[in-house]
Amino acid sequence: MTRVVYVNGRYLPYAEAHVHAEDRGFQFADAVYEVCEVLGGCLVDETRHMRRLARSLEELKIAAPMTAGAWSLVLREIIRRNRVSNGLVYLQVSRGAGRRDFNFPVAQVRPTVVCLARSSAAGKGDSAASKGIGVKTMPDIRWGRCDIKTVMLLPAVLAKEAARAEAAKEAWLVDAHGFVTEGASSNAWIVDRDGRLITRQIDNAILRGVTRTTLIDVLQRQGLKVVERPFTVEEAKAAREAFVTSATNVVMPVVSIDGQPIGNGFPGLLTLKLRADFHAVAEIAED
Repeated sequence: MTRVVYVNGRYLPYAEAHVHAEDRGFQFADAVYEVCEVLGGCLVDETRHMRRLARSLEELKIAAPMTAGAWSLVLREIIRRNRVSNGLVYLQVSRGAGRRDFNFPVAQVRPTVVCLARSSAAGKGDSAASKGIGVKTMPDIRWGRCDIKTVMLLPAVLAKEAARAEAAKEAWLVDAHGFVTEGASSNAWIVDRDGRLITRQIDNAILRGVTRTTLIDVLQRQGLKVVERPFTVEEAKAAREAFVTSATNVVMPVVSIDGQPIGNGFPGLLTLKLRADFHAVAEIAED
């Protein structure tokens, strides 16, 4: 459980961690965030996560609330105070609080910063990966700048809820042309019948997943080629293997799409190998 939350320079008990009623993140989703895996008390791929945070802030013209060194101290302190060995860190920055107005505040306001850490049960992810997950396809109704990691997540929430209603763990979002963009909270991958790994190219329709990027490093080291292009739902259902990548899932096998088994209906051997190899390549940040 989360014991302590960082809010605007203070480490507060969970029950006392609050932001202003007119915070723009709360009223307008005018905020960005990052989720970083914690493994053995260390941050995974911290550098890439913080670079992406800086880009998201720049794209929305939100002033950076602190230096890279200060971020590093806050992240480590919140992990320490919550005694997290394996789990995640969640970091959110909004434009700040001010009188409700669609326009940016005229007066300079201080960004709101919230950071928390949470443990996950030992072996939970590996247990899930040994069985694989199901996904449900849903129309992609999000805005046109999904490359910015904002807290505007209502379409993802609705897609996840629809997936859960059909006993699926993730939703794959499909554009108007029938191509899979990404998961509601992950990047989507398939392995075709010729053994090629296929995932959508980086564009405004998807988030440049940090885990996705690091997995490409893994594949390059192993001499495996990635084909970055859109794929259809029909291609995915005919694939040899499928999986998703994210900080919370790492590499997670997909064994069914809309109730239809993928391959033999079990986690793919290549997918499981990539999951096993991932952390040997990822950046593991020591204190």
